[in-house]
Amino acid sequence: MKTITSLAITFATVTLLAACGNTQKPAEESHEGHNHAAETKPAVAAETSHVSLKDDKLNAVYPHYIHLTTALTNGDVAEAKVAAQAIELGAKDLTNPAAILALTAKIGDATDIEVQRVAYAALSDDFIQRAKASGVTGGELYVEYCPMAMNDKGASWLSNQKDIKNPYYGESMLTCGEVKETIK
Repeated sequence: MKTITSLAITFATVTLLAACGNTQKPAEESHEGHNHAAETKPAVAAETSHVSLKDDKLNAVYPHYIHLTTALTNGDVAEAKVAAQAIELGAKDLTNPAAILALTAKIGDATDIEVQRVAYAALSDDFIQRAKASGVTGGELYVEYCPMAMNDKGASWLSNQKDIKNPYYGESMLTCGEVKETIK
């Protein structure tokens, strides 16, 4: 029995490594000048670049916003709920937190990723305005934009990195979007 289990684990590991090491380029499609390469990566990791906002209270909440962005990019409803709850706890200390509290509650209550993404779009608009008002003391923030999000109305989000990792479409169009602004 141990031999069969070991063999199964070895086979699963080799299969996973082979899938992750796929060097074949994905097919690309374009929409109005935007590159939408289909991604085969397993999941997007949280961003690692360090950004420090001047507003200490917002700075304490911002990592949870990045956590939420990563969860939505990965299409992870449960992890998005966890991140939304963390934002909600920290947002209580912010000035005029009502909108953030309502949006994070909606994300936390949702069982559908698309409902979470719609609330995230409004939450991102709020975070972008707060980050611009605050400014940064270290690093750079990027306001990124996907013109196809929200039924082609477009939507923005904040990122620590210039590389586009689209939280509105996740794997289906991971690189759809562009940097619209840099907050320094």
